[in-house]
Amino acid sequence: MLDIAEELNRWCEQGRDFAVATVVAVTGSAPRRPGAALAVDTDGTAIGSVSGGCVEGAVYDLCRQALESGASVLERFGYSDEDAFAVGLTCGGDIDVLVTPVRAGDSPSAGPAREVFAAVLAAAAGGGTAAVARIVDGPAELIGRPLHVRPDGSCAGTLGGHPELDRTASAEARALLDAGRTGTVAIGADGSRCGQPLTLFVESSVPPPRMIVFGAIDFAAALARVGSFLGYHVTVCDARPVFATAERFPDADEIVVDWPHRYLDSQDLDSRTVLCVLTHEAKFDVPLLERALRLPVAYVGAMGSRRTHLDRLERLRDAGVTELELTRLRSPIGLDLGARTPEETALSIAAEIVADRRGGTGVPLTGAHTPIHHDGAASVGRIGSVA
Repeated sequence: MLDIAEELNRWCEQGRDFAVATVVAVTGSAPRRPGAALAVDTDGTAIGSVSGGCVEGAVYDLCRQALESGASVLERFGYSDEDAFAVGLTCGGDIDVLVTPVRAGDSPSAGPAREVFAAVLAAAAGGGTAAVARIVDGPAELIGRPLHVRPDGSCAGTLGGHPELDRTASAEARALLDAGRTGTVAIGADGSRCGQPLTLFVESSVPPPRMIVFGAIDFAAALARVGSFLGYHVTVCDARPVFATAERFPDADEIVVDWPHRYLDSQDLDSRTVLCVLTHEAKFDVPLLERALRLPVAYVGAMGSRRTHLDRLERLRDAGVTELELTRLRSPIGLDLGARTPEETALSIAAEIVADRRGGTGVPLTGAHTPIHHDGAASVGRIGSVA
């Protein structure tokens, strides 16, 4: 749901009633991951997607029904062997979809609280940090109710049921929020681990991950464009003010004129950050990489020929970088696509970043027997049916 937060937030501000269908679990090969959503308002306007087209029509109808009934429902869609055009996932996977109505007339006691959804959507649309927890497997009267969990652990709304349920759900949701993850958690209806089992689905909204590109060159301009397209907050950093200008990098969110290693020292980076070193000049590269390879970031890549790479490795060893730390360095940067132009090179770098993030191999899918969609870190297993 939070993947379409900007549009849904506008709907809330406009006072529209709507139903939102959210993918809460995936098994096998499926085109969208948990958290993907399709929403339909009372006029029949639809936004988002849960399957890339396979089951959109059926989910659209469920949303219209939920708007009429006011009841949440969990539905499973799977592969149809008999008819590839029947309601099913022709790609071979199964998805569980939670459909929840968000209506102005609903009260917290009668069903999902609109004001709770509105607060979560406003936070996510503004680029803030927030999580929403909903029960997707358990007593019918509890299905779909939202609990808004803030970064400090405070909550709004209620899941209903046992008084300890909200407290336990909040703790589980905050743990997923801290990791920037979306997924399911099994808890007890009384808030314990041994009570009647419930499945809690938690969606997390965190600020976009960062991509820092060092070196204000034409390759950096192309990479900034691709990085922005992939959803990164892109910073371009270079010590030379004549090159590091907004005019040269219109797709970057931020332009910094500073020595790369000094700028890196000033930043508080997380495990989603990617660092792309395109300067390929020792006076910039070595002090920068010496620091970068010791940071808990997702990716560190450096541009340069194989000869430049070997020289860079020796300089880094002389600077005290260990062999274990050097194994983290992706250099020469990018996948082997035969790239030559800045745009092709940017695609090569982005492909390596995506493969590293998602656990891909980078080999052609044609003739391969590897999964097309690799499971992420979040729980994506099948959940039980709702009675």
